[in-house]
Amino acid sequence: MREVPGLIYHIARASDWAQAQAAGEYTTSTLGRTLAEEGFIHCSAAGQVAGVANMFYQGLPDLLVLAIDTGRVRPEIRLEQVAGSAEPFPHIYGPLNLDAVVEARRFEPGPDGRFAFPAGVRPGGGLT
Repeated sequence: MREVPGLIYHIARASDWAQAQAAGEYTTSTLGRTLAEEGFIHCSAAGQVAGVANMFYQGLPDLLVLAIDTGRVRPEIRLEQVAGSAEPFPHIYGPLNLDAVVEARRFEPGPDGRFAFPAGVRPGGGLT
């Protein structure tokens, strides 16, 4: 089995992140679905972020990419295969504790309308 990377990423709406900060934990699974509905929080490895954004988040305003330190995450993280993907995706099985989020960076598409991995975040796992 593969190892979970040191940093994983989650695309969030700014309003969901603000709500989490007020509540003390993050419980949005994916766009329009809660942790309670989905059973886990969808995350991505660095190389998966742009593909997910381009597939599911086109045209949506006020997005953030959350950089999550997996060593700080309290719930279980599982790497799971997703239909149509060669690489497994990391999923967090419980509410995300806010101290595991080491950065929340604005995430906007380029001039061509397509997303790329956020500038300033090193795809190898660390922050610049």
